[in-house]
Amino acid sequence: MSAAPHIPVLLDEVIDALDPQPGDVIVDATFGAGGYTRALLERGAIVHAFDRDPDAIASGRNWDETGESPPRLVLHPHRFSEMLDVMTSAGVARVDGVVMDIGVSSMQLDQAERGFAFSADGPLDMRMSQDGESAADFLNSADEKAIADVLYLYGEERQSRRVARAIVAARPLETTGALARVVRKALGYKPHDKKDPATRTFQAVRIHVNGELDELAHGLSAAEHLLREGGRLAVVSFHSLEDRIVKRFLREASSTPSASRHVPLAAQDDPVFSNVSKAIKPGEAEIARNPRSRSSVLRHATRTATPAREAA
Repeated sequence: MSAAPHIPVLLDEVIDALDPQPGDVIVDATFGAGGYTRALLERGAIVHAFDRDPDAIASGRNWDETGESPPRLVLHPHRFSEMLDVMTSAGVARVDGVVMDIGVSSMQLDQAERGFAFSADGPLDMRMSQDGESAADFLNSADEKAIADVLYLYGEERQSRRVARAIVAARPLETTGALARVVRKALGYKPHDKKDPATRTFQAVRIHVNGELDELAHGLSAAEHLLREGGRLAVVSFHSLEDRIVKRFLREASSTPSASRHVPLAAQDDPVFSNVSKAIKPGEAEIARNPRSRSSVLRHATRTATPAREAA
């Protein structure tokens, strides 16, 4: 990893939002190929990096030609939804910052054998943790309605029933290429179409297999509990489903309920986050350098002194 294998999205904006100082303790909740972590270490921060993908953790343990992790990097082979328990067990009660880069990593997308993309044919896998139910397991065993529901909810596929029916008729499906061909045929894909219709199905199945939206909700709650007063939260998302969850979380966490004469003032909750940013998107220059950044959105906020709400 001496030369980063991917380009971190909105890197400058994320670092500005976190404002890391030497000695700050920061959680990189989605380590991946280590792009944010590298920048944070260069600023002198202590980074606790989480990733459920064993390949990402293995890469972090062999950071460069020395075959060792760099100083001030602590790797945790866990889901980021578990960060509160893991950090508490590590003796860290509060942190100065948390950064999350939600969704599949470039490293995972670019490895055909992981089965996340249809740009190159590979096994129909999609498991970030490399264990549990795979995409093939789900698509080859679930009933048509369950598949249609997943496609509609997580892929916003308007013709989810048609696609689910085609998937069931084509079973068993074992490769990414086979699934993509089934979806394209069901939706009447033409090579000159601007967007491949299989994209929505792949997104939906991946989110379902990895429980990504629940993971995000629990991770945001964990960050709320871990951050000290004045600590910073920065979250980068890549599609509307994720961004809606982040936006709603920060809106609810930063609002003060309307005062009620029926509720004592001491019992009325104060905001747990302040200085909530608007959506920050990449500029044209970044999109030109890294087309995958096109759909990314950064939102950040600052933790207040108000005690954390009940955990999600």
